[in-house]
Amino acid sequence: MAKTEALDARALAHFADVIRPMPRPLPAAQTQELRALVGRRQLLIVMRTAEQNRLAGTSERLGKDIVAHMTWLNAAIATLDNDRETTLRASPLWRGNDDLWQSAKGIGPVCARTLLLELPALGTRTRQHIAALVGVAPLNGDSGTLRGRRTIWGGRAHVRTVLSRGTLVATRDKPQIKAFYERLLAAGKVKKVALTACMHKFLTILNAMLQHRTSWQPQEVQS
Repeated sequence: MAKTEALDARALAHFADVIRPMPRPLPAAQTQELRALVGRRQLLIVMRTAEQNRLAGTSERLGKDIVAHMTWLNAAIATLDNDRETTLRASPLWRGNDDLWQSAKGIGPVCARTLLLELPALGTRTRQHIAALVGVAPLNGDSGTLRGRRTIWGGRAHVRTVLSRGTLVATRDKPQIKAFYERLLAAGKVKKVALTACMHKFLTILNAMLQHRTSWQPQEVQS
C-alpha cells in the first residue's frame, strides 16, 4: 500500500532534465475523433468474433439471441465505417495519404487507416526508425561475450498485425515482394522470418512513397 508519488515525480523530473525529450503536440480534435471511431470499430469486431465463437454448439434459444446481437453489431460496424470514411475524406492531407497507400495492393482501407492514425511518423523518419517503431527491425541480444540471435520485439503490435496481413497479400501479388519472399525461402528461412523481412521491406517502400509523394510503382523483377 506504499505510495511513491514524490519519488515518481522526482524521477520523471530528472529524466526530463537529462534526456530532454522532444515535446510532441497533442492530436488535433479531428485526429482524436477518427481514432475514437477506429478504436470503437476494433472493439465491436472483437465482440462480433466472440459471438461467432459462442454460436457454435449453443442452444437454439441462445442462438437466436446471439444472431440478433451479431446483426446489431454488423449494423453498428457499418455505421462506424461510414462515419470514419466521411471524417477521413474531409481532410485533404489524410485523403492524399490514404490514396497513396491504397495504390499498393495489399493495403486496404483498414490497413491504410491504421497506418494513418497509429503510425503518424511514417514518411517523416528514416526507414530504420520506422522499422523500429513498428517492431520489425532485427535487434541484437548480445551481452558480454554472448552473441545472441537477432530477433524482433517491442513496437506497435496492432500496426504490425495489420501490416502482416497486407504483406501476406503482397507476397502473392506484388512481383518485387513475391520475389524477395521466395528468395528468402529458397535460402532456408522459415516462413515467419521471411514474412517479417518482407514486412520490413514493404514498410520501407510505403515510407518512401509518402516521403516522395508517389504512388506505388511496379518494378520489373529479374529472373
